[in-house]
Amino acid sequence: MKRRDLSEEACPIARSLERVGEWWSLLIMRDAFHGLRRFDEFQKSLAIAPNILSRRLATLVENGLLEKRAYSQRPPRYEYHLTEAGQGLAPVLLSLLHWGNTYFAPEGASITLADRATGRVVTPVLYDLEQQKPISLESHQLVAGPAADENMGARIRRASEQQESANE
Repeated sequence: MKRRDLSEEACPIARSLERVGEWWSLLIMRDAFHGLRRFDEFQKSLAIAPNILSRRLATLVENGLLEKRAYSQRPPRYEYHLTEAGQGLAPVLLSLLHWGNTYFAPEGASITLADRATGRVVTPVLYDLEQQKPISLESHQLVAGPAADENMGARIRRASEQQESANE
């Protein structure tokens, strides 16, 4: 069965998952953030089949998350570098790290996030820079944006009504 293409969906979460929703892709991006650049580095780190790695890297390049740069002409060899869009995925990966440590690591965290200057372990949060406060679904709500179609508007209204009912 062919998977449905989400790239034209009104929902930004669905569009984002179309680009990185396959778990190998997120692990490749994680390794790119760790400084891996070359095919053999990704393959060794992930223990992934070469054909799968080739397809995932090609998709990440096609979707603008990685940029392919030649480092050898004979034989042709490439490195993969994070693009601006790829670098923009960092908060998502940090949130997944925190979520995984919180809910799926009963033995304790194997990786934490620490302040470079102090070494103090920190907890990532989504933060509103203008209001200088954390963002949560308890204190904020989703609203339909200008590009939302009727289905998206209805979905957002339903979610808002459910959230209001839960808060009462």
